[in-house]
Amino acid sequence: MDDFYQIIGKNIEKYRKLKRISAEELGRRVGLTKKTIRRYETGEIRIINDRVIAIADALGIDPALLYEGTDIVEPVEELTKLPIVGAVSCGNGVLAYQEIEGYEEVPTSWLNGGEYFFVRARGDSMINARIMDGDLLLIRRQEDVESGEIAAVLIDDEIVLKRVYKTNGTIILQSENPKYQPIVLQKSDMKNVRIIGKLKKVVLNF
Repeated sequence: MDDFYQIIGKNIEKYRKLKRISAEELGRRVGLTKKTIRRYETGEIRIINDRVIAIADALGIDPALLYEGTDIVEPVEELTKLPIVGAVSCGNGVLAYQEIEGYEEVPTSWLNGGEYFFVRARGDSMINARIMDGDLLLIRRQEDVESGEIAAVLIDDEIVLKRVYKTNGTIILQSENPKYQPIVLQKSDMKNVRIIGKLKKVVLNF
């Protein structure tokens, strides 16, 4: 049975490093210390199923991945299939999915009311928010976000991900990479720019 917990620990470390998250950061996300995360990863202490699910959620992966290589198949919660949207249109002010690249199943517990979809990250403009090229981005469909939140924004029919800041009638779309200049918009500039959703989770690109 000790091997069981060591395997889970190695899987936690594997996917944490693939996601480029430190043990300290992972601990912060789930309310644990860096030392406890490392003790889980080495198999020094046993981990309960609820904690495995919480860590998987913090890493943006299916909990079943943390049980890879074990002889015990843990029950996996209910899944929901969501579209991976490549393009959208806003004809007559109505948002419609024009191009669907495929579908991805996610734990239903990730969804808390509303409509959700995925887009795929392109390029390196959001790397300081730990969003890498090819990552799947879980988006909750909504027409506005709070200042400082990351949103999916439609600019001339292209979906981009930016951090949104609002001040004195001005909207700033900020990348998380200093080599990209912010996009500063007045209300009069918003004709071809539209917020279509809020980033809820970054899912690891394998």
